[in-house]
Amino acid sequence: MAEEIITKYKEHPQSLNEGKLLPVLSNQKMNAYFKGMADVCGINKELTFHIVRHTFATTVTLTNGAPIESVSKMLGHKNLRTMQHYAKILHRKVCDDMKVLRTKLLLKESENMQKMLVTK
Repeated sequence: MAEEIITKYKEHPQSLNEGKLLPVLSNQKMNAYFKGMADVCGINKELTFHIVRHTFATTVTLTNGAPIESVSKMLGHKNLRTMQHYAKILHRKVCDDMKVLRTKLLLKESENMQKMLVTK
């Protein structure tokens, strides 16, 4: 499929004139597309490339357990320091995960206590 996409855009003016493998939209054009998508979806918040990129990195990937190293690579960062401003979401995720763990441990402790009472 990747080869098909590359072949499709092989004769694109931007590919020919600028030596790019695929055409690249400007931030202005991307933001216009995001505005249109927000309107269609009934989202009453300004969507920009920056906001969409940040949401992908935090809500879609990091919150769902993707390793920060992989997310950093997906975003094209050269080192992990660039990802540090996304660390806030990781702290929240750790807190949420610890709450889930605490609940599981309390439930297990309760089950063990019940077993002890039944066997006495």
